[in-house]
Amino acid sequence: MQGPNDISRSPRLTDLATLVRLPAALSVPGDVLAGAVASTGRVRPRTAATMASSVALYWAGMALNDYADATVDAVERPERPIPSGRVGRRTALATACGLTAAGLGLAALAGGRAALGVAVPLTGLVWAYDLRLKSTAAGPAAMAGARALNVLAGAEPGRRSSALPAALLVGAHTYTVTALSRHEVTGAPRSVPAATLAGTAATALAAGALPSLRRTGRGRPDGRAARIGAAAGALAYLTTYGGAQARAAHHPSAANVRQAVGAGILSLMPLQAALTASGGAPALAGLLAAAHPTARRLARKVSPT
Repeated sequence: MQGPNDISRSPRLTDLATLVRLPAALSVPGDVLAGAVASTGRVRPRTAATMASSVALYWAGMALNDYADATVDAVERPERPIPSGRVGRRTALATACGLTAAGLGLAALAGGRAALGVAVPLTGLVWAYDLRLKSTAAGPAAMAGARALNVLAGAEPGRRSSALPAALLVGAHTYTVTALSRHEVTGAPRSVPAATLAGTAATALAAGALPSLRRTGRGRPDGRAARIGAAAGALAYLTTYGGAQARAAHHPSAANVRQAVGAGILSLMPLQAALTASGGAPALAGLLAAAHPTARRLARKVSPT
């Protein structure tokens, strides 16, 4: 096995895809979509560029994660691209820097200073987590904050307060995934997946209840459509992610915890569908829900963790 240093040959595209956890990026646009519809009830022209910005920043964080963890991964996760010698460490850092620049550039293109006002602190949290906070008590909160900001990035400037409930729920979900991820290699005490499962159940209940807290009106679907969409998304979220956590709580081995983390990353999509439906776009929520099985199939080829 080669060490976690640069290598002479250029990495293959498949190795770079593994480095940035390519399929997991399907869980990112839904944050922006949920924020957009929560604030305006519809998608604006800038939403696509904001989604692209968020995906670039997500991929940057994944590459930076492997750069920062190269020494640890050489022992704990030797199959990853850097310790296995398929991607050089300097290449991973360059990839992270390039994708970060692209993400911030796309944010500026999407919304100028107002968009950068969210994208810059989001980027700061991602870099701080990967380089400093991951192993500290602040790690899960940092990741939760980054994903909450990703929701607010999609919201219309001046109306971001309308997207706060969705942002808080996405942040709460991310906190549970990050807390679980600390035990992917060694396994966890039963109390950890049990606690995150309780948090997931509370998140699902809150997401399903959101339509009753929103007013219907111009640009919003009728209350019945919102309630059905939110309930369906929340149930799918609880079934997929909650089920994996229940198995981990019953037998908290490293393999079961890792499966729960992978389920949590991709189960964000039905949660986003619930939030999008409650915000005013049941058709778009249906597209998010329909994309979830595709993301799960792709994850069998490229691990999201």
